[in-house]
Amino acid sequence: MSEASLQAVVPADARTGTSFLPSDEHEALRLAVITLESPSLVARFSNFAGRPVELIGHVLPRAASKIIARASRAALTSALRLALTTLPNVPAKRGLLIHKALAATSGALGGAVGIVSLPLELPIATALILRAIAEIAQSEGEDLASPDVALACVQVFALGGGQSENDNPAESSYFAVRAALAQSMSEAAHFVAEQGFVGQGAPVLIRLAAEIASRFGVVVSQKLAAQALPLVGALGGAVVNTVFMDHYQDIAHAHFTVRRLERIYGKERIRSAYEQLRLSELDQTS
Repeated sequence: MSEASLQAVVPADARTGTSFLPSDEHEALRLAVITLESPSLVARFSNFAGRPVELIGHVLPRAASKIIARASRAALTSALRLALTTLPNVPAKRGLLIHKALAATSGALGGAVGIVSLPLELPIATALILRAIAEIAQSEGEDLASPDVALACVQVFALGGGQSENDNPAESSYFAVRAALAQSMSEAAHFVAEQGFVGQGAPVLIRLAAEIASRFGVVVSQKLAAQALPLVGALGGAVVNTVFMDHYQDIAHAHFTVRRLERIYGKERIRSAYEQLRLSELDQTS
């Protein structure tokens, strides 16, 4: 791609930090910023409930937190195994609607039993979401045979709105999470590239699964709390799981859009453009 072709017209109010992007890429990045900087599962459930549910996390009893933590770790451990062993064989166009239908079915079964079904239902739902994420990654030009890409698919579960106390508030949440996971992601990718997948018992994989699970568990708590709310729970586990699937598919589209643009234009240029757009969106909503 020539330098001249990169100077396609962008909206008149575009910041100079994004002027190198063609108009369609500028819009793709803008939409990714909106999705990644406000990845609210609670907001999606609010739409179904017909009222705000900002305090959704307080609906569950304290005893549920241990069940959620264990189930989240187990689900992410299984997701890592799936990502590193079978994702390269994912059909390119199996169809995201199929994944949604299967997720709805697992949610219906889980919703009928309640939180005690979480250790069984969550790994199934997570595996289905991961398959959908993999197809999205392929659509953005990623090679699932690469350990780095397989791990990037699992990384999506850390981008769903759960934030750590160690996140730097001066940076956008999306890049803060990527930075927080960068070392573990790099070590895991290097380990798999050198030794192959020899079981999820490797310390580098255990550490990565735990770091992602700590963020994933926040969203799982919101999912379960939604099922416990009368106005949402009445819709059933099938609807809740469908919203859960939609949530991570949207994040995956945004995440792999950013990665695609980084491959084309460079990581630093895209990060700078991303931050410009993030600040612009904040100005418009303030």
